[in-house]
Amino acid sequence: MGLALLKSEASAQAAAASAKPAAAAAVVAFAAPRRSVSNRFRPVLRWVGFNVVPPLVTLAVMLLVWQILCDRPGATLPAPSVIWKEARDLIVSPFFDLGSQDIGLGWRVLVSLQRVAIGFGLAAVAGILMGSLIGQSEWAMRGLDPIFQVLRTVPPLAWLPIALAAFRDSQPSAIFVIFITAIWPIIINTAVGIRNIPQDYRNVAAVLRLNSFEFFWTIMLPSAAPYIFTGLRIGVGLSWLAIVAAEMLTGGVGIGFFIWDAWNSSRLPDIIVALAYIGLVGFALDRLVGALGSLVTRGASAS
Repeated sequence: MGLALLKSEASAQAAAASAKPAAAAAVVAFAAPRRSVSNRFRPVLRWVGFNVVPPLVTLAVMLLVWQILCDRPGATLPAPSVIWKEARDLIVSPFFDLGSQDIGLGWRVLVSLQRVAIGFGLAAVAGILMGSLIGQSEWAMRGLDPIFQVLRTVPPLAWLPIALAAFRDSQPSAIFVIFITAIWPIIINTAVGIRNIPQDYRNVAAVLRLNSFEFFWTIMLPSAAPYIFTGLRIGVGLSWLAIVAAEMLTGGVGIGFFIWDAWNSSRLPDIIVALAYIGLVGFALDRLVGALGSLVTRGASAS
């Protein structure tokens, strides 16, 4: 009986042991791999390597060649070292203001940009509306397109005497020159974009019974946006070219008059620095309109 009791206790202990849950397996947690600084900034470094380094290297080579060719007796153009020495204040202090015409190139650029903003803004509004009319109406295209094709071939400065005679003031005359220069590519590209609207879009507008304003705002403008912004990019570049040339003749405090005044004073280093300002500002304007166009059209192209 005692043996039976011992066997019973042993069986109970074995059953209890088997009933206990198995110990959980130990889990070893591995630390997440940390991104190194080089991996984190690799996309930025790649972008800089592809977009910044090549033009900087090209510019350095051009300046070196320029320095070698002009740093000799009898050179007619100043070397980069001479430009830095004689026009350093224009480079490092673009916004100084000592009164009258003694101001930095930054202020002069802002004055010119103000005229460009007014003239180009008016040209954009009028050009888009006129281009939409030409692209939408066959009769308007036949009547206006030949006239516009003739007028757009007139050089911008040829309009300046007409503007001075009409407005009797240099400020509105310069703005008119910008307007008449920038409007033609905007009209032409807008008209092409309107004519290329798919017929399916027009059918949808007819089914929805959109009025003229709704059709213009919801169908025409979004569909022709890539073409419109192509015209705007061309127009803003032409506007910047026109204002510099117009200011040389109309005077004032703009960047164009500064170049003409520096030429009359034989200050070639100042002229070269002003040309660099003009190029950089024109590049910035083109990129600005292009970025706005990419944002509106979501990267769509006119092609």
